[in-house]
Amino acid sequence: MPDSPRRLIDLSHTIEAGMITYKGLPAPLVCDHLSREASRANYDAGTEFQIGRIEMVGNTGTYLDTPFHRYADGEDLGDVGLDRVAALPGVVVRVPDIQAIDTDRFAGLDVGGKAVLVHTGWARHWRTDAYFEDHPFLTEAAAARLAEAGAALVGIDSHNIDDTRTRARPAHTLLLGAGIPICEHMRGLELLPDAGFRFTAAPPKIKAFGTFPVRAFAEVG
Repeated sequence: MPDSPRRLIDLSHTIEAGMITYKGLPAPLVCDHLSREASRANYDAGTEFQIGRIEMVGNTGTYLDTPFHRYADGEDLGDVGLDRVAALPGVVVRVPDIQAIDTDRFAGLDVGGKAVLVHTGWARHWRTDAYFEDHPFLTEAAAARLAEAGAALVGIDSHNIDDTRTRARPAHTLLLGAGIPICEHMRGLELLPDAGFRFTAAPPKIKAFGTFPVRAFAEVG
């Protein structure tokens, strides 16, 4: 039989001007630095360009947290190698209608060296007020289990991997403390098989920066 065709599945939200990702953080400003109209003075007739400008916090859209986000001496976006965020073997853990995602959801699952993507279905609330409230999250025990089992990366299609009703952030603390990047605010996980795909969430290579939007995607087939 012929091989199945390779498919690339987009797992990121689109960043738009005015979009709120996290309450209390500013929305991105997306505008022209040089407009097409203004650029015409610099080029031959019929030639024009747009140079865009974006002003935003790192925690915008679908983004990757590196250890520097939590720890002053942790690896930043410039330190984390591509082998940690690109072409990782992936598994999807499906946890619909569960708010506190505990260790039992990962029982018997081989996560060593893999991107573990937690599919809650919460992305359906994206760009609504409901997205910010009572969202799914990993318990401290679940984060500890994934760290101890050697997960390469952990992603979730929810507002935060931690319970934002409290001031504690055990999942960030444990996972980033173990050098495991976190990808938050994902979408499209319902389109993935439970296993048998490669996952990529590569950010720009920026020094002294811990979090930045990514074009997260999976390669299936």
